[in-house]
Amino acid sequence: MVVGFLKCGFLRDDLDGVTLDLVDVVRTRRSIRKFKPERIARGIICSLLDLARWSPSAHNTQPWRLMVVDDAEMKGKLAKEMGKVWVSDLVEDGVERNEAERMVKLKNWDRVTSSPVVAIVCLDKRGVYKHTDSRRRRVEYLTAVQSVAAYLQTLLLLAHDHGLGACWICTPLFCQNSVRGVLGLPKELEPQAMIIMGFPDEKPLPSSRKPLDEICAFNSWPKKDR
Repeated sequence: MVVGFLKCGFLRDDLDGVTLDLVDVVRTRRSIRKFKPERIARGIICSLLDLARWSPSAHNTQPWRLMVVDDAEMKGKLAKEMGKVWVSDLVEDGVERNEAERMVKLKNWDRVTSSPVVAIVCLDKRGVYKHTDSRRRRVEYLTAVQSVAAYLQTLLLLAHDHGLGACWICTPLFCQNSVRGVLGLPKELEPQAMIIMGFPDEKPLPSSRKPLDEICAFNSWPKKDR
């Protein structure tokens, strides 16, 4: 159980002060990358993680597993090891090493180390249904990935509703072994995403959204787009 794993002791009812309605929460949530230095009480973190457990999952397998990092030294190790892989990938893509290191420091090291809370969200492959054929095994794996994504979205909305800022970052997908090594994760846990979280220190403008008629059709997809 996540709460015991985090050693929270108990769950306080920290979310009684929620004031936004669901439509406001969805419309006003933003990806926040700059945070105030103040810490978030573990009781609040545990309450958010606990509520997010009610997210839907395929077969109700609930394959999400979380490692919450709020120790400065551990955040530094995590940023360093993930950054090594990213720098190597950028250099392989033709980026000069100095520029690659600058980019990684700005978009990885600083974001991880300056975030009060870093949550690594993993997929527990032990909960994925095992079929005899590769087609269905692949589909079951994808349903598990979708289930983890549902948990992530719920967590983001809950964080925003409680006045916290957060950002969903997919960097761990590119360096899963490095993340496992730093955090001591078993091989069955597959890092899928990183959520950085804290009290927001920026107010980003809303990004554009595609119109509904561009992304949705009823009963049959328009022939002009086939």
